[in-house]
Amino acid sequence: MKRIMIVDDEPDTQYLFSRKFKKQLKEGQIEFVFAMSANEALSYLESQENLFIDLVICDINLPEMNGLELLKKIKEKDPNINVFILTAHGYDENYKLAKESGASEYLVKPIDFAQLKEKLFNLELIYKLN
Repeated sequence: MKRIMIVDDEPDTQYLFSRKFKKQLKEGQIEFVFAMSANEALSYLESQENLFIDLVICDINLPEMNGLELLKKIKEKDPNINVFILTAHGYDENYKLAKESGASEYLVKPIDFAQLKEKLFNLELIYKLN
């Protein structure tokens, strides 16, 4: 089972991901952990040392600390964790900063869930090869 943390301050995000991944959730292929802020995400990651998160999908615009700052903190803690940055603004200067900071992917809203599922399955193949 893949454990994926979604970090987004939009209240509809949890519903949207749960609906779009309904089949995978029901079949036990995936589990989501939701955080409304970067600080909440970091607190969870620190308190769950023994429970591995396979992927963090993080919105770039968050209260208190933005997604790029969160990306850097996550990579300092565990350089091998995959982090996808999610933005509504396309490929701008933040794209370059995200890639330089170690983001695995840079996704633009609205989310193409078919593409996201494909990326998740590719991550699974990477894990099987290692």
